[in-house]
Amino acid sequence: MSVRAIGLLSGGLDSTLAAKMMMDQGIEVHAVHFNTGFCLTDNPDRLRQSPGDLVRHDALRAGERLGIPVEMIDIYDEYWDVLTKPKHGYGSAMNPCIDCRSKMISVARPLMEDRGAQFLFTGEVLGQRPMSQHKEAMKTIEREAGVAGFLLRPLSAKLLAPTIPEVRGWVDRARLVSYVGRTRKPQMAMARETGLEEYPSPSGGCCSLADKGFATRLQDLFAHRPGGSEERLERTEIYLLKTGRHFRISDGAKLVVARDDGENRFLHFHRRAGWRLEALDVPGPVAILTGLPSEEDLTLAASIVASYGPGRAHGLVRMGVEHGGQASELSIAPMDRAETNRLGVHRNKSRRDQTGASIQ
Repeated sequence: MSVRAIGLLSGGLDSTLAAKMMMDQGIEVHAVHFNTGFCLTDNPDRLRQSPGDLVRHDALRAGERLGIPVEMIDIYDEYWDVLTKPKHGYGSAMNPCIDCRSKMISVARPLMEDRGAQFLFTGEVLGQRPMSQHKEAMKTIEREAGVAGFLLRPLSAKLLAPTIPEVRGWVDRARLVSYVGRTRKPQMAMARETGLEEYPSPSGGCCSLADKGFATRLQDLFAHRPGGSEERLERTEIYLLKTGRHFRISDGAKLVVARDDGENRFLHFHRRAGWRLEALDVPGPVAILTGLPSEEDLTLAASIVASYGPGRAHGLVRMGVEHGGQASELSIAPMDRAETNRLGVHRNKSRRDQTGASIQ
């Protein structure tokens, strides 16, 4: 009997290893990747690349290394209720991990029949994620997704009850493993042994919603929208939340300031999202002011932008402003760096902004 399985492939080390383990047992793997709109890798690669560079998603890279096709499935529209009304609540930030996992697996379940597969598998590791990867949460996910017995987790299988694929002999349980906890050292050793030399950082998760800085920005955006979280965000709004330094200028306006050339290009490309600001006579960042700013808001935003780059040493900086295809300019004194710092502009080693009193 030819056995086929649907594998959820994020492109990270764990899911890639799980797929490789299934392939090594002679199982035909059909990989799927679900795009919620909140994956960390959705746009940062585009920000860091030079113009003309080819950018590929981690899941597609993993599929290429494994020699299998990857079906990319967008679930952004149906994911909104998972994000804003999670039955099982949030983790440490705005990550609805149990509901998220249940949604993905429930979408994957009908694919078994459609793609002629006998079971599903994931790269989950027992105890690795505190909210969704303990035994009770795993059972809840299986039950709510309607796949009890048909969901295999190869990397922790020997610590879990045998699944139907193991009982029926489709998968040799003896060749599965019993990884547990947050360490990735066993996975890294397996990758070396099996020849999977290239993979993203093994310790990094993919979900922006688990990042407290991103979650604070998202909550701030909901708090200043007439429809709150009921009003679904446009994709561009999500991309902007992942980019640059963020300042809440007023209830009606928010400023995003680029941190490097990649973000400069990105914000210039999305300049129609608001008012584009950039110093005219000295190097400096591109910034986008979104919302419905007043003249006072625009002046404050321009002074913040002027404080970055060599313009901060000048008494006045000539600032270009573009909106709706119309260009104008103003001369503005750069905000004092102590005042900018007081507003909460911080960067850490991971390049994710930490939050302060007025930064989201």
